[in-house]
Amino acid sequence: MIEKILARGAGQKSVRPGELISVKVDLALGNDITAPVAIREFERLGVERVFDPEKIVLVPDHFTPNRDIAAAEQALALRRFAERYGIKHYFEVGRMGVEHALLPEQGLVWPGAVVIGADSHTCTYGAVGAFATGVGSTDLAAAMALGEAWFKVPETIRFEYRGVLPPFTGGKDLILYMIGRIGVEGARYRAMEFGGDTIGRLSMDGRLTMCNMAIEAGGKCGYMEPDEVTFDYLQGRVKHPYAAEFSDSDAAYERIFSFEVASLQPQVAFPPSPDNVRPVGEAKGIRIDQVVIGSCTNGRLEDLRAAAAVIKGRKVHPKVRLLVIPATQQIYRQAMAEGLLDIFIEAEAAVSTPTCGPCLGGHMGILARGEKALSTTNRNFVGRMGHPESEVFLCNPAVAAASAVAGEIIHPGEVA
Repeated sequence: MIEKILARGAGQKSVRPGELISVKVDLALGNDITAPVAIREFERLGVERVFDPEKIVLVPDHFTPNRDIAAAEQALALRRFAERYGIKHYFEVGRMGVEHALLPEQGLVWPGAVVIGADSHTCTYGAVGAFATGVGSTDLAAAMALGEAWFKVPETIRFEYRGVLPPFTGGKDLILYMIGRIGVEGARYRAMEFGGDTIGRLSMDGRLTMCNMAIEAGGKCGYMEPDEVTFDYLQGRVKHPYAAEFSDSDAAYERIFSFEVASLQPQVAFPPSPDNVRPVGEAKGIRIDQVVIGSCTNGRLEDLRAAAAVIKGRKVHPKVRLLVIPATQQIYRQAMAEGLLDIFIEAEAAVSTPTCGPCLGGHMGILARGEKALSTTNRNFVGRMGHPESEVFLCNPAVAAASAVAGEIIHPGEVA
């Protein structure tokens, strides 16, 4: 499927793994950290216009609402560029969201599209059947000018998931378990195809979570073939016709991994790496200081519902800070309409406007020396969320909510 998408973008009948090709892009994305660098490089090129003002997306989401003067200057660079070149899809604070939740929600990615973004988690959009991958800021600059990017065609690894997921498990556990099995370089520069009957039953929110973390296994992209779940999600969002691609029944894969999930426990990634994964039972009793529910990985409506179902009628442990960050304004409003935000606030959590914030140690949740956080985000490397001597554990939203109540990492089914 990925080879077909790239071949179409390159104007060729077919491509093979290892080939170097130039591909026309359908969308180029930048945020308030990466786009200012791309803008400076773009201006050095001396071109007078962008390749297509409707195919560039700028989202100030990492250090916004502006955390300091430097962040304000970064955001201003995006705003001025958008005004100067008539960028249609510029999302200001109050209308924005965490980029990789916002773009699918707004119908800006679709099956068969070629999407690049100056952010490694651009691979999220493979959940709708796109080829989507992160690039450097200079590549983004060239794409904004030319509408093209170059790639080496990746080999493909297929991951088959079979069986019905147990309660309190979902897409986050499927991807963490896989990363734990193959490691953070196990799929380096590979296209990662997720399939099997388990994936067929997975919601779009769960699929976006899985493809989001393909990069944590080193993948060039993660993707799933479009199906009725995909098309139902895209209906009313994508306003133009598109052509989905599908893998052939005799497609050749570099490797195939098969996982049975019927007995899968919720998974926890221990510091200092997303591949240091163990069942939640092995994390029981680890005391925590902060819990974060949000990010481009798990800040969607399904995630907030799962967390609220666990925490409803309970209080956050007195020694724990719980931060809840809906990933977009639309998700925020829907969570408010459903009473989810009331549940969190009644439990004494802090609810934030959409932002990447604490995920990358940006703001609104920085850790001090020696503190431990449990988070639904995607990375837990040394210093990721604050002080180099702090620690971050990764999990799904239900585990995060239960642990916020218990004051220690715990299985959601054990919350009294």
